[in-house]
Amino acid sequence: MKINYRPEIDGLRAIAVAAVILYHSQIKILGYQPFKGGFIGVDIFFVISGYLITSLILKELITTGTFSFKHFYERRIRRILPVLLFVMLVSLPFAWIYFIPSNLINFSESILYSLGFSSNFYFHYSGQEYGGRNGLLIPFLHTWSLSVEEQYYILFPIVSFIIFKYLRKYFSIILIISFIISLSVADWGSKNYPSANFYFLHARMWELLAGSILAYFEIKLGRRGKNQALNLILPSIGVLLIGCSIFFFNNEIFHPSFYTLPPIIGVCLVIWFSHKDELITKILSSKLFVGVGLISYSLYLWHYPIFAFFRSSNFVSDGNVFQKLLIGFIVLFLSIISYFLIEKPSRDKNIQFKSLMSKIILVIMLIFSFSIFVIYKDGKINKKNTMLAKQIASPLYNSTCKYSSASIKFLDDDFFKDNFENCNQKFKKFILILGDSHSRDLYNSVAKISKENEYIIGLNRAGCRPKNELELNCHYLNALKFIEKYKSKIKYILFTHKGSFFLTHIGNKSTSDSDARFRKLPFDKQQLKNTIKYLNQIKDITNNLILFGPHLEPNVWLDRITLLEMFKNNFSNILILDKTNKDLIFVDKELKAMSKKNNIEYISKIDAIKFDFSKDFVINSKITFSDTDHWNEFGEIIFGERLIYNTNLKKILFP
Repeated sequence: MKINYRPEIDGLRAIAVAAVILYHSQIKILGYQPFKGGFIGVDIFFVISGYLITSLILKELITTGTFSFKHFYERRIRRILPVLLFVMLVSLPFAWIYFIPSNLINFSESILYSLGFSSNFYFHYSGQEYGGRNGLLIPFLHTWSLSVEEQYYILFPIVSFIIFKYLRKYFSIILIISFIISLSVADWGSKNYPSANFYFLHARMWELLAGSILAYFEIKLGRRGKNQALNLILPSIGVLLIGCSIFFFNNEIFHPSFYTLPPIIGVCLVIWFSHKDELITKILSSKLFVGVGLISYSLYLWHYPIFAFFRSSNFVSDGNVFQKLLIGFIVLFLSIISYFLIEKPSRDKNIQFKSLMSKIILVIMLIFSFSIFVIYKDGKINKKNTMLAKQIASPLYNSTCKYSSASIKFLDDDFFKDNFENCNQKFKKFILILGDSHSRDLYNSVAKISKENEYIIGLNRAGCRPKNELELNCHYLNALKFIEKYKSKIKYILFTHKGSFFLTHIGNKSTSDSDARFRKLPFDKQQLKNTIKYLNQIKDITNNLILFGPHLEPNVWLDRITLLEMFKNNFSNILILDKTNKDLIFVDKELKAMSKKNNIEYISKIDAIKFDFSKDFVINSKITFSDTDHWNEFGEIIFGERLIYNTNLKKILFP
C-alpha cells in the first residue's frame, strides 16, 4: 500500500519550526514578545510524527501481515542520527571555548544522554526548567523532544504489532482509551508534577496518539474528510486555533494539559480535512512552506545551539531584533547546507546502510570520547575559563565535624554515618542546616565563620522544596526521621530555601518566565504553605527552629559573559536595573507574616545582611555571587558575617 506524499504536512512542519524558533529567539516588538506560545510548535511536531509513523506501520501490517522492525529502525536512524551527530560535532569546539567547567560538564552530560535518547530524563532530574533564562544557554536542551519521539518510536511499533496480531478488532478502542488516559494524566500532572509532565512521554503520548488515531481511521475508511463544506471551512479553523495558541499562550498555562487541546485539534483538522482545492491547503503546499518544512528538522536542530552559543559570546542582547534576525539567517543557511549535504544523502537508499553506520559509529565515538574526557577532567580543559570559574566558586566546606550531605539516603551513607558517629562522641549538641542549594550557602557561611569547636551538619539538596514535585528525590522525609531520632542532640535547626520566591507576582519584569510556568495562579501561596506545614512538623519534634528568607539576587543576569565583561572593565559596566528588588521584598513580608502567625522564629536576610540590591553584587572590587542567586566564597564570608553578627545567630554560635 503506497503512502501518498502530502505537501501540506510539510507546510505544517514549517509553521511548527518557525513558532519554536521565534519563541526561543525571544524577539520583542515595541517591548512586547508576540510569540510566547511558540513552544506549541513541538506539540505540532508530535501530532505529525504520530500520524506519519502510524501510517507507515499500519500500511505495512495490512499489506504484508507482518512488520519489518529492521527496516523501520533503519529508516529512523537514517532520518535522525546523521544530522544530529553533525550538529553535535560542530558544537564541541564552541562549548570548549565559551563554557566554564561546570557548564562544560553539564553540556557533555546532556550530549551523552541525547545520544541515548534520554535527555528528557536528564533535564528533568537535573532540575532544568525549559524556557527559563538559564536554559537558553544549554545548547542541547531542545533534544528532550527528540528523546520523547524516539521513545515513542521504540515502543509504539512493538505495541502496535502485538495489538494488530492478537487484538486487531480492538485497535481503535485501545488507541482512543490510551489517548484519554494520557491526556487525563497530563492534565493532572501539569498541576502537581509540572516538570515531569513537561518532559516525559506519558504526558506527551496523547499528542502523538492524536496523529495515530487519524492515521488509523484514514486507513480503515480509505479516505479522510469527504464533506466538501467541511473541507473548505475546517482547515481554516485549524490554522486559526494553531495561530491563537502561538500568539496567546504563554509560560503560565498548564502544559501539556486540557489547555493544550486547541492547537492539537487545530493540527488534526488540517490533516483530516485538507483538500487540494482549499485555500489553506494551497498555502501550506506552496513552495515556501514546503521548502521550510523539508528542512524543518535541520532548522530545529541548529537553532537552539546557535542561539545558545551566540548568547554565551555576548553577541545577542535582549532588545536587538536585527542581531536576532542575522542569527536567524545563519540558522537558515546552515540548515540548508546540512539538509543537502548530510540529511538528504543519508536517506538515499543507494548509500549502503553498513557504510552509513560505520560513519555514524565513528562520529559517536568522537563525541563520546570528548564528553567522557570533559567529565574525567572535571570540565577543566580551558585554562581561561577554569580561572574564571575559580573566581566565582563556592565549594562545599568540610572539616572534622562540619560536613554536609546532598544525598536523599544520607541516613544510610557510610561517610555520613562514620563522621556522625565520631563527632557525636566529641560534642553534646550540633546545629542542623536544612534546605535546598540556598541552605548550602547558609551552611558554608556558618561553617566557615563559627568556632572550630562548633559541630555543624548540613542537609542541602539543590532544587528541593517540601512537598514539591521532586519530593521522592528529595531529603525532607528522611530529615524528619533524622530530627526525631536525634532531637536531644540538636542545638538549632536553620532552614532556608528558594521556594518562597514562587510567591512573586507573575508578569513582573524581574521575574523569569520559567518561574512563572511553575506557579499555579497569578498569586500562589502553595509553596509557602508547604514550607510552613513542614516546619510545623519539625516544631512538633523540637522548638529550636529558625527560618531564613528570602534568597537574595542582584539585579543583573549573572552568567559567564557578564563576569567576563566585568573582569575586562574592572566592574565599571554593570547594568543595575533597579535600586530594589520588589519581588523579594514582597516575599520577605509574606514570610514574616506567615512565620509570626505560626509562631516560627524568622530571620530576614534582607534586613540582617542589609542587602543593597544595587551595590552588593560587587564589594571592594570583588564579586559576591557565583551565579544569579547563589553566593561565592567571598560572598559567603561577607554576607555570612552580616547575617551572624546582626541576628540571634551570634548568640547561638558564640555564646
